[in-house]
Amino acid sequence: MSLRVRVIGAGVAGLCTATELASRGVAVTVIDREERPGPHACSWWAGGMLAPYCEGETAEEPVVRLGQAAADWWEGQGVPVTRAGTLVVTLGRDRQELDRFARRTSGHRMLDRTDLAALEPDFDGRFDRALFFPEEAHLDPRRALGHLRDRLPELGVTFATDNGQVVGQIIDCRGLAARDALPDLRGVKGEMLVLRAPDLHLTRPVRLLHPRYPLYVVPRGDGVYMLGATQIESGERERPTVRSALELLSAAYALHPAFSEAEILEIGVDARPAFPDNLPRLRRRGEVIHVNGLFRHGFLMAPVLARMVADLLCNNTRPELMDEDHG
Repeated sequence: MSLRVRVIGAGVAGLCTATELASRGVAVTVIDREERPGPHACSWWAGGMLAPYCEGETAEEPVVRLGQAAADWWEGQGVPVTRAGTLVVTLGRDRQELDRFARRTSGHRMLDRTDLAALEPDFDGRFDRALFFPEEAHLDPRRALGHLRDRLPELGVTFATDNGQVVGQIIDCRGLAARDALPDLRGVKGEMLVLRAPDLHLTRPVRLLHPRYPLYVVPRGDGVYMLGATQIESGERERPTVRSALELLSAAYALHPAFSEAEILEIGVDARPAFPDNLPRLRRRGEVIHVNGLFRHGFLMAPVLARMVADLLCNNTRPELMDEDHG
């Protein structure tokens, strides 16, 4: 195939798009100022939850439906995926939140105290009931990004730090930096913590529903957990706040007292790119195709958009999630 493509941006959207195109024989150059994935990218701070059913509480229907293919895609690239499901719990005073969450989602079953303790023994006696989403999964986002970056040269992908003399169809995957071309793109600030709690042995992501500061906890192995994440309407990408850190830590302690003895390894912050409806999409503006608006669904929806880009360029198939030129 003679098609040549420039993918601008090497976050999760750019790396997935480059992987999908290269696997179909397209000549791809990835352009990014940094040689490796790292803290400069929003996707570095992601939770890595492949949880389409849970996201159905607030997300639009395409996220739930299309996101169900994400775990298979990541495994197909050789990325380790843990298929242990997701637990959703509430504190006693917020029991109605669990019922509300159950009404707004699918793919779950209700657990009683005994069932929950069988899945997560560290929760024995802590919660009367929980929702379990058995078909959901999670991955380590940093490991996944590194794996894609290392594999792409094997697929013939080249890398550059600027456009230089590189030619071809442009696929813009710059995330929030693309606001210069996408005026309706906004930032949604998220803050997260990485803790080491060696006395806790959770094996799957847990969501604690709370009316003020909901929490999710994702195990990274060896007693390390990612706690996240705030959701603030702001494009500010650098400064975590004391308030957010306190809320995350307070919620974690409420989930399990063992977090009180945890070691804080990292505090991270970045801004997720989102469109007004929080749906990701492709948008064609002239000769450029933008892949953007992943919101908090980066690792869930980036493979979906990558396949849509490849279908568009290789098969001339119009993607479901696509806008034409808006200006």
